[in-house]
Amino acid sequence: MSDATATDAAADVDPAALAALKHVGLVGGLSETKVSCAALGDRLDASTQTASRRLQTLESAGYVERDVVSDGQWVRVTDAGEAALRAEYADYRRLFESDVELSLRGSVTGGMGEGRHYITLPGYAEQFRERLGYDPFPGTLNVNLTEESVRRRGEMAGIDAVPIDAWEGEDRTYGAATCYGVTLVAGDERYEEVHAIVPDRTHHDDDQLELIAPDRLRDALDLADGDAVEVRVEPTSRADETGSTAVETEAA
Repeated sequence: MSDATATDAAADVDPAALAALKHVGLVGGLSETKVSCAALGDRLDASTQTASRRLQTLESAGYVERDVVSDGQWVRVTDAGEAALRAEYADYRRLFESDVELSLRGSVTGGMGEGRHYITLPGYAEQFRERLGYDPFPGTLNVNLTEESVRRRGEMAGIDAVPIDAWEGEDRTYGAATCYGVTLVAGDERYEEVHAIVPDRTHHDDDQLELIAPDRLRDALDLADGDAVEVRVEPTSRADETGSTAVETEAA
C-alpha cells in the first residue's frame, strides 16, 4: 500500500500512441526491429511527422527504447510497453471470452512491514470489511513474480475487481487501490478467500504482488520465504453489492 504522494509507476499514453505501440510490436518490436516513421505512418493512416511524435510519446512514457540511425531507427518495446499491450489484450478477452482467469507464479518473500500499517488504517479497514466481506489479517503476503508473470501482470487490468477508494486522514491523503480475487496455491494446498491488493500508486516494482486474506497466509499454507506459489486471479465483485443483489432477487 502507499499514499497519494507516491510517484506513478508508469505514465499513461493516449489510444493513438497505444495503436502505434501495437504496430511496432506486430512488426517485431517485442525483441527489436527497425522502424521508419514513413512506414509506421502508412500503417496508422497518419503523416510521417505524426508517427514520429507518437514514437516520442511512447519513449517518454518508457514504453519503447529507440536508437536513431541514418536510415531509420531501431525500436524495442520495453517491459512496461508489453504490460500495456497485455492490458489491452485483457480488455478484448473480456469482450469475447467468459470466465477469464490469469495464473501468475512466484515465490514468497519478506516485506518491510508497511502492509500491517496500511491495512489497519480505519479508512481502508472499513472498506475491506464492507467490500471484501472480511477483516484482513493485519499484514500482507509478498510474492516475487517470475519474469514471465511480470510480463503477464498487465492482464490483471482486464479482470473484474473490487475498487478501494482514496480517503482523507488527519494530515494526508491515502491513495486508492484495486483488490483482485485470488486463489493462492502452494503445492497440494490452496486458500481461496484471498485478494491481491494493487495500489494505484506504489513504491513497489511490478515484480512484487501483495496478498491479503482473513488469516495469516504463511500459517494457513505453512509458507516460508522462497516457497513457490501460484496466484490464480479470477473475476470478483464487491461483497456488499453481491448481497444487495441477492436480497433484491429474493424479494422479487
